[in-house]
Amino acid sequence: MKTFYYRTKNFKAAIIALLISPLLGMAAPEFSKLSKPNVIYIMADELGYFEPGYMGNPNIRTPNIDRMAAEGIRFTQGLAGSAVCAPTRCCFLTGKHSGNTSVRANSGGTPLRAGEPTIASILKPLGYATGGFGKWGVGGRGSTGVPELHGFDVFVGYYDQVHAHTYYPAYIIRNSEEMPLAGNHGLSEGKSYSHYVIHEEAKKFIRASKDRPFFAYMPFTPPHGLFDIPDSDPAWSLYKDKPWSEDARRYAAMVTMLDRHVGEIFSLLKELNLDDKTLVMFSGDNGGNDYFPTKEQPRGVHSANKNPKTGIEFRGRKSTLYEGGLRVPVIARWPGKILPGRVSDLLWYFPDVLPTIAEVTGAKLPADIDGISILPELIGEAAAGRKQPQHDYLYWEFSGQTAVRMGHWKAIKPKKSTDWELYDLSNDISEVKDLAATNPEILAKLQAYAKAAHTPTVEGTFASKEMHERDRAAKLGDKKLEAK
Repeated sequence: MKTFYYRTKNFKAAIIALLISPLLGMAAPEFSKLSKPNVIYIMADELGYFEPGYMGNPNIRTPNIDRMAAEGIRFTQGLAGSAVCAPTRCCFLTGKHSGNTSVRANSGGTPLRAGEPTIASILKPLGYATGGFGKWGVGGRGSTGVPELHGFDVFVGYYDQVHAHTYYPAYIIRNSEEMPLAGNHGLSEGKSYSHYVIHEEAKKFIRASKDRPFFAYMPFTPPHGLFDIPDSDPAWSLYKDKPWSEDARRYAAMVTMLDRHVGEIFSLLKELNLDDKTLVMFSGDNGGNDYFPTKEQPRGVHSANKNPKTGIEFRGRKSTLYEGGLRVPVIARWPGKILPGRVSDLLWYFPDVLPTIAEVTGAKLPADIDGISILPELIGEAAAGRKQPQHDYLYWEFSGQTAVRMGHWKAIKPKKSTDWELYDLSNDISEVKDLAATNPEILAKLQAYAKAAHTPTVEGTFASKEMHERDRAAKLGDKKLEAK
């Protein structure tokens, strides 16, 4: 039997579920007694829903991510917390939807509030080592939002997302201190490719933490920012002669490079005998951006939001609250706990990650989260000891846009000045047919949810913005830094 779908729809499938579930998990009391598992979350910056190979993309090679999907579970309705970088990371880290988060703008350095709980901070009391590697985005240097104030033992990468647009900065950040990168001058000029350094630091952290439980958060920057990859990288040789623009070729190579590094993480886990003890999740951070459009391919050469098999498209893209801005590729793998080859249509989003990790590890939940644990969907209801709960609604707000999801119904207000729209995603995934006029009761219910979900924004603060502004200037290189 190659594939098992957890959501059974007939008697035969139900019998198979009963026969297999005891082999793959333990009853809830036994599960709770497990030694604390490791958790790794790899987040690819701006990777589109249809761009990985397992989605049928003909352009980009992702053999390790494809293998992860085959060995675990992939989600068709795993949704981002927001449609852009900083707000979606805040939802992810705090378990809150964007009507309650401290970071709702995408300026780059808007900080978490002092003392605001995160996945890392709830794991620290359990003895977890906690590391972050990549793009932080929810608190610039000098603010209340820096990672070392929110539960991370170490964070290596970029605190500010403008800084993260270059792979050749003069320095990256390690726990608010500058970590020089030799030979770099900003933008696309340099000798030390930052992602290589960040990836190696992530592996060092895993190796150093092998004898204790750990949480490794890897919000890796590729393929976002300037489309740079060293010509010496083996991934570049696969694409350098493709009949696309150079940026499109380098973008594809960056995704394949990232895929190689995902494979290296799995190889390291096996080397350290941690494979069965580690829940690994992989996703994008927000919807794809329809990069590299042509006359023949107006949604972009790599079709981030267009199904390569059927031609069906998601409306919108990154920065919008239509499906193109929210759908992300999501995979989870945990040998012996998650059945391989599953495809789940469970509706969930980034605020659910914190409570899921809390249930997996036994961590205490913060009181003010909006997410729910999806552990029963991951390991099976028999192993989890309870049924998978469902959201009454999911909520998003960003830059004057508002969206609410209730089952297959979705209401969206694209601008403050426009009317609400209503779509039935069960038969209109492209959000083409507005049903607001013919379904006023449903729309009214979703509008009421939206009103209840929104609270005024309370952001964190800066003691000083001097270092934060220095980091933003570092994108442009030496002269800008000298001016600072």
